[in-house]
Amino acid sequence: METQRLKLLPPCLERAPMMLEAILESQNELAVYLPWVPNALTEDASIENTKQAIANFEAFEGELRYSIIEKESGRFVGAVGLLIKDKAVPYFEIGYWLRTSAYGCGYMTEAVERLTAYAFEELHANRVEITAAEQNTQSRAVAERCGFEFECLKKNERRLPSGELSHTVVYSKIAV
Repeated sequence: METQRLKLLPPCLERAPMMLEAILESQNELAVYLPWVPNALTEDASIENTKQAIANFEAFEGELRYSIIEKESGRFVGAVGLLIKDKAVPYFEIGYWLRTSAYGCGYMTEAVERLTAYAFEELHANRVEITAAEQNTQSRAVAERCGFEFECLKKNERRLPSGELSHTVVYSKIAV
């Protein structure tokens, strides 16, 4: 998949080092909300994670994760994925992270808009949602810029990696 500035590419082992570099660069920011970060900081972990992502992609199970690549430079700027919540509906959740040096460029909004269109047009989704910790204002802003509707606040629904109890916000789009 492509946008004006980005390529959204399926997982592959050749890009694992690029992903690891982005995670290492951004680990302090990512680790505030993403519990997997401490377990993703080595080459071996990156390779294993990528192998699992490839298997999920090929089997259409779990999460369909895409690398976000800047077309002009070829730089890995982040990842965006479709979590398969219920194939019978079909219903998906979009998850994403961006490397720190790519903040403020509109890349994630562009990637989420493209992946949302793919979910509805190609996978015939009836529901796509984005969830985030209530205090994750950057993630919430992406959902809002992409036209997702604030649906609900789930109180005391998650623990942040710090151990702090947090509320979860749910944004959604449905097929019309």
